[in-house]
Amino acid sequence: MIRKKIAAAAAAWLCTFPSYATNALALEIGRGEDRTSLLRFAVVERWNREPPALGHKWQLTGYWDFSAALWDNAVESTADLAITPVFRFERGPLYLEAAIGLHLVQTRISASRVFSTAFQFGEHVGIGWRSGHWDFAARLQHLSNAGLDHPNPGINFVLVRAQYELH
Repeated sequence: MIRKKIAAAAAAWLCTFPSYATNALALEIGRGEDRTSLLRFAVVERWNREPPALGHKWQLTGYWDFSAALWDNAVESTADLAITPVFRFERGPLYLEAAIGLHLVQTRISASRVFSTAFQFGEHVGIGWRSGHWDFAARLQHLSNAGLDHPNPGINFVLVRAQYELH
């Protein structure tokens, strides 16, 4: 029951973003420590500026990623709301990206993993491929409070992402 309430609240929060500002919608699935599964929905807003060229046709671009996620394992379900600026290095359809964002997470992840604070930093690195309106990526993500308080067990995820460009 609580999962449905969390999912409904997250969906309502994401629907508050105006459609004119939304450039893409994304869905991510992954697996983390403690056999934790992750399902994330994101709204993407690209930065509106000319990307600087980095030589040999590499370009630096970026976007804001506003997301809501549900983590689930045998013991607990956890909600996650995040805002993340993502830096992307593009060359043709191929890209590399890196990000560090702010997450609000329920503190209890599993019987052996409890965060000391709901505030967490989430950083990721990824590689992806764009094709038409679609964008596919693989990511490695780490979340922790960067040692601001203890315990700070952190958690790592391996993720795959599908994103659909609206414009």
